[in-house]
Amino acid sequence: MSHAFRELLKIIGSGPHTGKSLTRSQAAEAMRLMLTGAATPAQIGAFLIAHRIKRPTGEELAGMLDACQELGPRLESIGEGRPIVTLGIPYDGRSRTAPLGIVTALILAAAGQPVLMHGGDRMPTKYGLPLIELWQALGVDWTGTDLTQLGDRLQNPGLAFCYVPRHFPQAAALVDYRDQIGKRPPLATLELMWSPYAGPQHRMMGFVHPPTETMMREALALHGVQWLTTIKGLEGSPDLPHDRAVIVGLGRGDRFDRLCLNPWELGYSGPNLPMAPTAELAGAIAEVLQGKPGPWRSSAVWNGGFYLWQCGICDALAVGFDRAAALLDQGRPWDVLCALRSTQS
Repeated sequence: MSHAFRELLKIIGSGPHTGKSLTRSQAAEAMRLMLTGAATPAQIGAFLIAHRIKRPTGEELAGMLDACQELGPRLESIGEGRPIVTLGIPYDGRSRTAPLGIVTALILAAAGQPVLMHGGDRMPTKYGLPLIELWQALGVDWTGTDLTQLGDRLQNPGLAFCYVPRHFPQAAALVDYRDQIGKRPPLATLELMWSPYAGPQHRMMGFVHPPTETMMREALALHGVQWLTTIKGLEGSPDLPHDRAVIVGLGRGDRFDRLCLNPWELGYSGPNLPMAPTAELAGAIAEVLQGKPGPWRSSAVWNGGFYLWQCGICDALAVGFDRAAALLDQGRPWDVLCALRSTQS
């Protein structure tokens, strides 16, 4: 048993009257003890459920992020050009709507914007479709790619996926606790903010509940993150929905603004793409990437145009939509996918 961890657990687990939040350094130590296995399974389970009940603070998440950056993988900067985009997508996958993140990432890479994604395998409690399986269905297997190769892919063709079970096994070892406690712990929020990249980046993350967005903003502010975009997207992802207004947060240095996109005013309202078997999703993605008409076209342009605009590649949203459509018509996102396929050993 870790006596140090027990003292930290007592702070957050003492109930609404005497319990307190951890300081940043205490939260970092708690996360460090969990990641290194110094805390016992009983202690880790108790901490995760107590922390969920209490609700984490931005300062606590900043401390936990400190430990992840200390013990996790480090992907070196690829240069002094445009900051890369890091997409924060829930690790537990999708179960109701089709995931669009890979299409968006390929559109951005085709436009010259490097993109880094990260995630793992099917994960409790949702056990939704993870991006790693969809990548594999598209002919790209990231499970065996090392950090040097990730840096090469990020440089050219401009897209990489960090497979957490390979590159951050300490974090992957905590996944089973989600099933045992039956709830998503604050680690799920941490995953949206975490990035293994050491260079300048624009973090673009999905969220479901407004308090979660506030915590993420506070935590990343403590880490000095200058570029941040939050999207109240589909199933907590940064995928833009078609059937409701899209709430977006724009963090630019010391300024934070709110944006509300109405798809019905912009010509992109309608039903969201439904979940389907993985092979069917991969086939639909392949068609839209090659500029073929179909039900995915509107969603690809809606998302791709927004991200091209927010990354500064296009100076207006309407221009972003036109650019996304042109890239798809030219098959350039498909070329990026083919380039990634060609790197498979």
